[in-house]
Amino acid sequence: MDKIIRRKLDDVYSADRQAQNQAYNDLLEATEKQIDWAYEAWDELLAALSHKDNHVRAIAAQLLCNLAKSDPEKRMRDDFEALLAVTREERFVTARHTLQAIWKVGAGGAEQREMLVDGLARRYQECVTEKNSTLIRFDIIQGLKNLYDQVGDDAIKERALALIETEDDEKYRKKYAGVWRGV
Repeated sequence: MDKIIRRKLDDVYSADRQAQNQAYNDLLEATEKQIDWAYEAWDELLAALSHKDNHVRAIAAQLLCNLAKSDPEKRMRDDFEALLAVTREERFVTARHTLQAIWKVGAGGAEQREMLVDGLARRYQECVTEKNSTLIRFDIIQGLKNLYDQVGDDAIKERALALIETEDDEKYRKKYAGVWRGV
């Protein structure tokens, strides 16, 4: 890991929100492609999922999602539940940022894709009693669509459409189905 990346990772913990946000943006951009320093940051980001600052938790979760494509050792298999737990975060903005990025875990390979889809399907069902359940469900359906667009696996589409069919409210069933219109 070079010194710039190390400094950016340190800045994730900064009390200076401008430095923290710049580090976040720079690290997200750096991790959009496969990188060779994933495991040098992995354990630190995993630990940050329980940091006292919800901004740090959100950044760590999104970066771990991006690192999934740089995970030949398949560490995500062991760490996915910790990442999924952030989608149950009491600070909804943190949970939502994680939900909107977690689909990227499926880019790590077929095994990670199956784990992700199963985890999101479970989350879709269990969130029904939560305050923001319709937003959670929408983000899950959108994430599955994002993954489908990237990998083209029809099993993802079938699972998403099956989840949508379990929605009791016609209004939301139509909204979720709209994500898949034209596919």
